[in-house]
Amino acid sequence: MARTEQANPDHARISIANKRDEIERAEQRLIAALDKHQYPDAAKFAVRLALEEALVNAFRHGHKGLSPDVPVELEFRVTDKQTDLAIEDKGPGFDPGDVPDPTLDENLTVPTGRGLLLMRAYMARVEYVGKGNRVEMVYKKP
Repeated sequence: MARTEQANPDHARISIANKRDEIERAEQRLIAALDKHQYPDAAKFAVRLALEEALVNAFRHGHKGLSPDVPVELEFRVTDKQTDLAIEDKGPGFDPGDVPDPTLDENLTVPTGRGLLLMRAYMARVEYVGKGNRVEMVYKKP
């Protein structure tokens, strides 16, 4: 079961197991905060998509070989001006520079890198911290 460490609707730290219902509950908490701060639908779509891609990457790549019960940590903070997201997995990390650019002709059929591309397209900032097992993202409210 997802564990939330803070009850503040604008800020939360949530441990999420690789279970669809837990992921959806965490996403709904974030959307509720975005609604509270009157983010437009396009902004909510962008933030949710970036979160979904980061969680998929954390579970699929960062937690490869780990039990689905090993949680990923999500932290978010929503204000009237921006949304900060941080997703951290328990994996060994990676260098995002090693991920092939999915827009290059030679990589069009390679099934990796598209999630990173989407995250970078929708967010104002995407940064991998430490050993590469924590991504921090910022979305600026239009």
